[in-house]
Amino acid sequence: MGAAVLGGLMWAPEELESMPIDRTVFLPGETTDGHYQIELACESCHTDKFADRTAMQEACEGCHSAELTRVDDSHPRTKFTDPRNADRVEVLDARLCITCHQEHRPEITSSMGLSLPGDYCYRCHENVGEERPTHAELPFDSCANTACHNFHDNRSLYEDYLVEHRAEPDFRPVAEVRWKRAQGVAATVDRAPLALAEHDGRADGAAGARAAAEWAGSAHARGGVQCSDCHADASGGWQQEVDLVVCRDCHTLEAEGFLASRHGMRFAEDLPPMRPMEARQPMQAEAAEATLDCNACHATHVYDRRTAAAESCLGCHADEHSLAWEASPHAALWRAELAGAAPEGSGVSCATCHLPRTRHPADAKRMRVDHNQNDHLRPRDKMVRSSCMECHGLAFSLDSLADPVLVSTNYRGRPPREVESIHFATVLRWQLEGRTPPWDDANKKDER
Repeated sequence: MGAAVLGGLMWAPEELESMPIDRTVFLPGETTDGHYQIELACESCHTDKFADRTAMQEACEGCHSAELTRVDDSHPRTKFTDPRNADRVEVLDARLCITCHQEHRPEITSSMGLSLPGDYCYRCHENVGEERPTHAELPFDSCANTACHNFHDNRSLYEDYLVEHRAEPDFRPVAEVRWKRAQGVAATVDRAPLALAEHDGRADGAAGARAAAEWAGSAHARGGVQCSDCHADASGGWQQEVDLVVCRDCHTLEAEGFLASRHGMRFAEDLPPMRPMEARQPMQAEAAEATLDCNACHATHVYDRRTAAAESCLGCHADEHSLAWEASPHAALWRAELAGAAPEGSGVSCATCHLPRTRHPADAKRMRVDHNQNDHLRPRDKMVRSSCMECHGLAFSLDSLADPVLVSTNYRGRPPREVESIHFATVLRWQLEGRTPPWDDANKKDER
């Protein structure tokens, strides 16, 4: 390859590769909320120099296929590669992600990165009203309303599930979230606990003393994890700064979740870490330049999970929903738990809903914190099974999540109205069973 001419000057190829380039000039339009954090890692999506739609599809699946499998995707690619659905593919080629999600097209993009008109479901389901009279008068742009349908993840919305849980009380008799069990990482390293005097830290002065004292009260000390286990570099020397790579050696699942999350997705693409000042959501001004790594939430050396569960979140997030948490019933329960006035697991922090405890994939007896908030954030009903239903019935959960005012006030009060998903599913079940469904609205409540 010969030299290139740029700006009237001639450059060798190796010189061009080493030149700092402002990649924002190559963005053809505003990037969606789901991708803007990594928009400067162009090769993450455009892996084959804009070759074709197939290469782009492979890039999409490289990041999203595992999640779609995990949520039992309602519209998997295999559904549209089935020859029996060839006529539907002619109308809407859902084999390709970019059919519904065109990037850099803000003028046609709506919630969830959808770049199709909101009534796109009619293209395949135009006769749904004939099969389900309850849907006959519903507009197609209401299909994706909260608590109705999602294109991919319907784990909380499929008919059998709605009918099975339709009669649950608003509040469970024992409202407690699953708590991370004691046998965490510390137990797996099989070491004796360490006392303050046994630390091998090398920092001097007041800062060193404070770090050692914080470590002595941490799970690391209780699990026998020395200062050098984190601060020693590859050559046996001392590194003051500890990054994600070190944390990941022990906290593998947590790190994987973080790297897949909006907090950590830049790390995964070898970009500089995310900072609150770059977020599209309102953030606290004083946190604008904070670096989002493990220590941003888990205060260095203390690693207090309870601080990370709420205080750390509110140190950055300043949107209406987050700011309303302090005055919410959930926060009151959280404070009661921290004060020892309520059982462990009865409080509801930010992490309770958005970074919930889930079963360890390799050991069902253990719990772990899912650090990928994307799995429990949008659409809102994604958090129903992992969070809301720990304490509430399904109907109360869906009704609450569907009310935008209640969401903005962080659930201060009861849902003002019922969404009709459970009613519709129940009516359909009655029809299938040969029973006479109650069509009048007055009977809806009784069906639940």
